[in-house]
Amino acid sequence: MTTRRRFLFSGGAVTALAALGGWRALASALGLRAADAATPETFAVMHSDAQWHRLLDPQQYAVLREAATERPYSSPLNDEHRAGMFHCAGCRTPCFSSSTKFDSRTGWPSFWAPVANAVGDRDDHSWGVTRTEIHCARCGGHLGHRFSDGPAPTGLRYCMNGFALGFTAGAA
Repeated sequence: MTTRRRFLFSGGAVTALAALGGWRALASALGLRAADAATPETFAVMHSDAQWHRLLDPQQYAVLREAATERPYSSPLNDEHRAGMFHCAGCRTPCFSSSTKFDSRTGWPSFWAPVANAVGDRDDHSWGVTRTEIHCARCGGHLGHRFSDGPAPTGLRYCMNGFALGFTAGAA
């Protein structure tokens, strides 16, 4: 039986959860996926959830489609130093040139600039802070986050999940 006290307490708890953990935490508490809580976006490459599961391995799916974060230093791409192109693991769109890669000492592949028009961004309010999430402009896959503590010439650090990327050696 719902009492006035229980109703007010529930409303206060939901409000506090939204304030502390952001809308993703609220969506999770309500039993929704984060994507369901946001305005749906349309991308050139779109697949059903079942199709994404078939196309990606479990680690790639968790990062690209559920915005998970891999453990630091767990991706071999963190130590990739050859000339080439880093592309989205979901749709193979070239996203970062090796010429913009640098060692951020964070444990994730980091770049100071993306390929023009290859990535998009949106505010990410998870973890109780506002960050800039970076996603593939072609398929919407979560790649990582952008921070303003990178090297010249941009001063930006695109901190990407290695499981969200693939690498093709060659001219960058």
